Amino acid sequence: MLKFRTINIIFGVVLVILLIADRAYNIPSIWYWIVVAIYLGVVAYGTSVLSAQFFLPVMYKGSRSSNSVALTFDDGPIAGNTDEVLRILQAHNVHAAFFCIGNRVESNPELTKRIFESGHLIGNHSYWHRATFDLQSGATIGKELIDTDQAIFKTIGAKPAFFRPPYGVTNPMVASAVKRGGYKTIGWSVRSFDTMIKDSKVLMERITRSLKGGDVILLHDYCNITLEILPDLLDHINKVGLKIVRVDQLLNEKAYV
Repeated sequence: MLKFRTINIIFGVVLVILLIADRAYNIPSIWYWIVVAIYLGVVAYGTSVLSAQFFLPVMYKGSRSSNSVALTFDDGPIAGNTDEVLRILQAHNVHAAFFCIGNRVESNPELTKRIFESGHLIGNHSYWHRATFDLQSGATIGKELIDTDQAIFKTIGAKPAFFRPPYGVTNPMVASAVKRGGYKTIGWSVRSFDTMIKDSKVLMERITRSLKGGDVILLHDYCNITLEILPDLLDHINKVGLKIVRVDQLLNEKAYV
């Protein structure tokens, strides 16, 4: 799997070859633009596809020989919605992971505590989850993660080891903050797109059509459509012979420091 550093070396070598060839044969400038365009395309892919592990190691699925899958919920806690997710999970005797936004943890301490005390995992999902999260300096991103850790620790008495980048976007600044903080970056192998899909049947089909052992499913507890399909999704997973476990169990990693 190609990494950011490797890509830089490869394109650096290609650029040097172009310059040498240009001196000898006067190569048209379009070739430089083609190389730059390919480079930017590769970097854009690595930035937006978390499982590519372009900038940092990412755990996004368990063993394919496993008969287990994991549910993860991002962007909470949200009063009302998260409560309903917890109710449904409890009714099915299922545990999940909640990647929480720091300021929402501070605004909903009792709900956060309920998530934890119900046996679910709580992970770090940044403090503000702004669209510009990944455009900040590594130091600023690192402070967001620390602030979120502190909000979670103050609420449940445990510091999360797991971090999931907002929007699944990474770059050198995010990677440096994650490395300094010693976090384990958690991705997914099944992206539901529950924030965009409006038809419950379409959403169910997207999640279940190729579901298999080892999958980590990305959901959002603020989406009403997720609440709508969740009972049926849990029933389906059970019917096809798969077991739902927490993502730390699926990946065999410690969830807290």
